[in-house]
Amino acid sequence: MPGTTVSTSAPPDGLDTTSADQDAPTARGRAAWRVRLDELLHSTFFTRTITALIVVNAALLGLETSRGLMATGAGPVIQVANTAILVVFVLEIAAKLVARGPRFFLSGWNVFDTLVVGIALVPAAQGLQVLRSLRVLRVLRMLSTIKNLRDIVEAIGRALSGMAWTSLLLLLVFYVFGVIGTELFRDAQPEFFGDLGRTMYTLFQVMTLESWSMGIARPTMETEPLAWVFFVPFILVSSFMVLNLFIAIIVNATQSVHEEEQQDVNALILSELMALREEVAELRDAREGTNATSDAPTDPSPPPGR
Repeated sequence: MPGTTVSTSAPPDGLDTTSADQDAPTARGRAAWRVRLDELLHSTFFTRTITALIVVNAALLGLETSRGLMATGAGPVIQVANTAILVVFVLEIAAKLVARGPRFFLSGWNVFDTLVVGIALVPAAQGLQVLRSLRVLRVLRMLSTIKNLRDIVEAIGRALSGMAWTSLLLLLVFYVFGVIGTELFRDAQPEFFGDLGRTMYTLFQVMTLESWSMGIARPTMETEPLAWVFFVPFILVSSFMVLNLFIAIIVNATQSVHEEEQQDVNALILSELMALREEVAELRDAREGTNATSDAPTDPSPPPGR
């Protein structure tokens, strides 16, 4: 029946073809042409086209780094193509702004896309070359057009609070081992443990397991044979325990995002089924009422005057 069709299939290739924003406004209160424009901007074809242009633009920005290639006849062609793609991005954002009005800025992804594209519009004047080099950030627009990537970013953002407390724990571990290492190995290895700052940087290198044994631990053990008692517990705590906490927090946040999406889908299905059930009940009541009217007995009495 009209208005009761349920669709739970995901968009192909992980593209979000319905809306890049969770707070998309309803059609109520908007002009019909703005509603149609909004639907067009979030159609499958348009979303895939923008994604393809982002990929092409990323390749062109990489080609621009080749001075030899830009010195040939391909240089002007690459620049024109880059400019044309940039114009498309600007028109896309302008069209979304027209279609949604002030609600356009309620979505963080819309603001992100606007900033990324806006950086590319900075003139190539003296002192602004750093900003111009940030044009490659346009590649990050794939985070807002591809749903799977957007889910990962949202999961990481949700995990930041838990990661902050884990970072504080890691900082405490660094500080404790930093003070101990400075006191124990300051004279033996002043290059690595001369003061608290050097010690904490050394501990960071040890945590990453980059040349920690041959470059730091073993030279220290030549003068301090029991130095392994310091390094081994630090590696176990920092590398194998605390860092795994970061991974666990991100995995848990990712799982929470997927569970919420599934709950939203289940809620949509339930609401559609309830609406369908109500329509069926109304049709049944209407049919029973019609049958009751047709089966009502007629009055057999003759008309007056006979």
